[in-house]
Amino acid sequence: MKNLIWLFVAVFLICSCTSKKEIGTKENPIKIVLVPGQDTHALEENGKLLEAYLRKVTGLPVEVTVPSSFIAVIEALGSKRADMAIINTFGYLLAHERYGVEVALTGVYKGRDVYWGQIIARNDGPKSIKDLNNKKIAFVDPSSGSGYVLPSKLLKDEKVTPKEVVFAGRHDSVVTMVYQKRVDAGATYHTPADNGVPQDARKLVLTQFPDVFEKIVILAKTMAIPNDPIVVRKDFPADLKKTMLEAFKNISKNEEGKKIIYDLYHMDNFKEANIADYEKVEKMLLDLGKSAQDLVK
Repeated sequence: MKNLIWLFVAVFLICSCTSKKEIGTKENPIKIVLVPGQDTHALEENGKLLEAYLRKVTGLPVEVTVPSSFIAVIEALGSKRADMAIINTFGYLLAHERYGVEVALTGVYKGRDVYWGQIIARNDGPKSIKDLNNKKIAFVDPSSGSGYVLPSKLLKDEKVTPKEVVFAGRHDSVVTMVYQKRVDAGATYHTPADNGVPQDARKLVLTQFPDVFEKIVILAKTMAIPNDPIVVRKDFPADLKKTMLEAFKNISKNEEGKKIIYDLYHMDNFKEANIADYEKVEKMLLDLGKSAQDLVK
């Protein structure tokens, strides 16, 4: 009887070990998640193009998905349901604080590796930051740098206290709420104009609201912080990490790849991350009396 029991135990252990397929195989592809800061459908479509591109250039099985929220991206990295992510700056700080997630690359656009937040309002609404005192303001998400933390710091520095705060979840949703007069003002990402054409979050709803650049104005721009990074979960195999990061670093050398990352997050390249820059952002949080963890409380 004992021998029979040990036989069952041995079979169970063998099955358990062999059922855990090695990462980077068809049964267990490399999983990349994208931060859901804008239209989910568009992100999913472009994510599938990124998935096909990375499979082609690396020869590895890759799966790209868009979780439901900023925090879902962080938890996926912590639970190993995701191996890599293109994530917002403050989301990375929280993922690093909680789960030891490593920053690897920083996004670049036209040579700029930083971005800003902005506060927007209708042209027939508030005329300055001071006018927002006791008003209703829409933010993106508590862990969004440009869509919450930086604008909140700006309001605090200007001694402005909103009457009500709402979180829309996405940058395009904030712009829509401002356009439809559901809030007095909103906070989104800011990108400098390109050849006179605005490139900030207002462009996300241009198809829906063709007059958005006339109807919605920028009241103020925040300080700059490092662009959204590509991060890697703790314990991700070094050989796979090297292969995937090389693919991202070389993506702008290919017209197909270049278009994909531009359509995804308005980037045209990636470079090695400067850890010191992200540490400066963490210091800014501490100066505000916050930690990355505080952003999701």
